[in-house]
Amino acid sequence: MATYTHGHHESVLRSHRWRTVENSAAYLLDHLAPGLTVLDVGCGPGTITADLAVRVAPGQVTAVDSSDAALDEARQEAAQRGVTNVGFAVADVHALDFPDDSFDVVHAHQVLQHVGDPVAALREMRRVCRPGGIVAARDSDYAAMTWYPEVPELDAWLDLYRDVARRNGGEPDAGRRLHAWARQAGFAEVTASASVWCFASEEDRAWWSGMWADRITHSAIAGQALAAGYPQVELDRISEGWRKWGAVEDGWFAILHGEVLCRA
Repeated sequence: MATYTHGHHESVLRSHRWRTVENSAAYLLDHLAPGLTVLDVGCGPGTITADLAVRVAPGQVTAVDSSDAALDEARQEAAQRGVTNVGFAVADVHALDFPDDSFDVVHAHQVLQHVGDPVAALREMRRVCRPGGIVAARDSDYAAMTWYPEVPELDAWLDLYRDVARRNGGEPDAGRRLHAWARQAGFAEVTASASVWCFASEEDRAWWSGMWADRITHSAIAGQALAAGYPQVELDRISEGWRKWGAVEDGWFAILHGEVLCRA
């Protein structure tokens, strides 16, 4: 079983709450329609979940996560938005507690990079998807992240993150592997694509850099890095590097994501 690298510190949820179906699942939009049933795997604080629910209403969305704390956030998000067609359950993507052929769409955003066996997870997602339905997954690819200007502390951050994530049993460069994993999971019809998040405006730079400056010193990854032998002074140096990058007027940061739409 892999350890979830990010944890659920406020700095992590700050990032996850920014996600919407438009900026994080646009590749799936053409396959959503009123009346469909959706399983949202690893729903986190539920912003994407609520968007999915609005688009498939009166169809039902089931949101699952391994964390009770994340599900509480997702429940609050749905309640605040008046979204009533969502159910919630704690679940392990390797062993979903649903019958075969239960959902029209099974969706996972930034999940497979964190699990111990992504191919087995995709097989389980296929099992609960109805014949002819869609299994959709999107994951970032850390090694493909790029930025300007060069900031040595960000190079150190990337090396540290990839090391810690792999120590935890995950695969931080999951985006490039989704197509291969889907085929290994037995899907014969797979449409692979890619999309990018880009942070370049003054507001976006301040938000993204501030979030990671806090995250590297206060979220679960900080404790994991210390346990792996990284000194606190290194985490503090990386945090300051993030703030330094965020203050650069022409700073730019891009995150590549791999995506797959798999026909069950």
